[in-house]
Amino acid sequence: MTYGWEAAVEAQIRSAQERGEFDNLPGAGKPIPGRNLPYDESWWIKSFLEREQLPADLMLPTPLQLRRRVERLPGEVRDLPTEESVRAYVADLNTEIVAWLRTPTGPRVVVRPVNADDVVRQWRTDRERTAAERVLAAPEAAPGAPARPRRRWRLPWRRG
Repeated sequence: MTYGWEAAVEAQIRSAQERGEFDNLPGAGKPIPGRNLPYDESWWIKSFLEREQLPADLMLPTPLQLRRRVERLPGEVRDLPTEESVRAYVADLNTEIVAWLRTPTGPRVVVRPVNADDVVRQWRTDRERTAAERVLAAPEAAPGAPARPRRRWRLPWRRG
């Protein structure tokens, strides 16, 4: 029975080759990636992360993930629009940290809840600095130069 199944599969492969379905495949004629490297036990995990474009932080244990999030916090809240949204973001992170502290798993790494007031203070400072940079970078109009007239758009069904 298995011979009949194998013969059917081989026949399908042969007919696909004759139709040219295996011609010009991506990577044709190139070596298999990673074959010249020394053996790595986690090659499949690394290739999966690379193929799916997932961050390698997903492989870290929970306390290290939380530490990384705390370190990256100023950059993550920088574009939030209001102080309330910054406080809500910090509160969510602190909830995760406290949940981990109640039942710690993984390596013993010191992770403490974040002070929301410090984050908001840093957020305000960053926003004021970027606003000042925008004002300095904006081209100033010459005081005696006339304003450029607005262009008037003509609709195709109107004349004149």
